[in-house]
Amino acid sequence: MKTILSAAALLSLTACVDSYTAFNSEAGSIIDSGGFGNATMNNTQVMNGDQPYVQGLANRFNEEVKTTINFAFNSAVLDAEAQATLRQQASWIRQFPEVRFRVYGHTDLVGSSAYNKRLGLARANAAVNYLIAQGISRSRLEAVVSYGETQPLIVTQGRERQNRRTVTEVRGFVASNPLVLDGKYAQIIYRDYITSAQAQSTLTGTGLNESTGGE
Repeated sequence: MKTILSAAALLSLTACVDSYTAFNSEAGSIIDSGGFGNATMNNTQVMNGDQPYVQGLANRFNEEVKTTINFAFNSAVLDAEAQATLRQQASWIRQFPEVRFRVYGHTDLVGSSAYNKRLGLARANAAVNYLIAQGISRSRLEAVVSYGETQPLIVTQGRERQNRRTVTEVRGFVASNPLVLDGKYAQIIYRDYITSAQAQSTLTGTGLNESTGGE
């Protein structure tokens, strides 16, 4: 019985302390979890060069888009799944016309090093050509590099689909300046903000008679 009363008293005391804190603290202190002002701080750091914008875009690309596609054994042909992923990549890339990308080709460990080098390059070229077909300028897709068989995700001498892949990565900016300054950064953020605010519904009306002259 004493234990129950002690627990009730403790809860009551905690509630009183919380109420006192809420009443005597500045307005909004409970709502603010510490993240207020991070957007301004991030923008300032980017503009000052303290935070590389390319790195930020690369991280965002990796989080929002599937960057890897896979291939059948001894093939550089894009299957339906790979094409769908590349269309998603192209849609993301079109949002940032200032940015360049690089595609890396990979193979599994079956076959000679020279052959796998050519196959990895062919796979990377296949991905690049598909992105170009989706409206991405070739000048934004930097010189394709093939790692061949040298960077397997799964170390095995046998056939491994996960190793047969291309990876698309953010490389830099189209212009030589490593930072997007002179208001261009603000334009990018504003464009992204407008895109995020677009309605997702495809409905074109309510279905009700909108005429003012009758039913």
